[in-house]
Amino acid sequence: MKILIIEDDPLHRVYLRDAITEALPECDLVIEADNGLAGEKLAREHTATHIVMDLQMSTRTGIEAARTIWRERPETAILFWSNYSDEAYVRGVSRIVPEGAAYGYVLKTASEGRLKLALRGIFIEGQCVIDREVRGLQQKSLGQRGGFTDSEYEVLVDIALGLTDRAIARRRNLSLRSVQNRLQQLYEKLDIYRATSPEADTATYNLRARAVSVALLRKLLNVSALEQAEVELGDWMTRR
Repeated sequence: MKILIIEDDPLHRVYLRDAITEALPECDLVIEADNGLAGEKLAREHTATHIVMDLQMSTRTGIEAARTIWRERPETAILFWSNYSDEAYVRGVSRIVPEGAAYGYVLKTASEGRLKLALRGIFIEGQCVIDREVRGLQQKSLGQRGGFTDSEYEVLVDIALGLTDRAIARRRNLSLRSVQNRLQQLYEKLDIYRATSPEADTATYNLRARAVSVALLRKLLNVSALEQAEVELGDWMTRR
């Protein structure tokens, strides 16, 4: 078995290599990449199907690298090892996992024992291993317990990109009324109310801008998610 580590912090790469060596005596080769782009190249060269990677890296993020790797080899098992449990990251991972692929999401704050169990669970037993804290966010991101549905989240991303209601309707193949209904659902779930100035009957907030601001503060959106969304928007604009 060979395992590819994709991590931009050299100390974290050493920690992962030691954990892999102890947890997986079946592993006879550990390969290392210091960013997502180099990781994609090494995964291709070594036909690596067992990967541990960080999420937030320079040059190319873990989500971008994983998307490319899974597109080329959907059977690849990937353990995401991250500092972040933001819903934006959790949802980003959930959107790209191929059907039937074994993957994991373990926080860097997890114990060494937890990391070793995750390594064996994913790479030996073919299980999906998700930290409890991350799983709670994942359940919300998939529309459970009052979280956002995928369609609501798409509208949130679109207003963060500055699209009008009509542009969102065209992009998502929705009626204008459906877009407006989803915006209302977003405002309710983000607990945004139309405040009225006591001096005049005017709204205190622009609801769309306020929704994006609250979503950023609650870590439903982040720079990585918006950068990827900008790329996808450019692709859509080109195809129009």
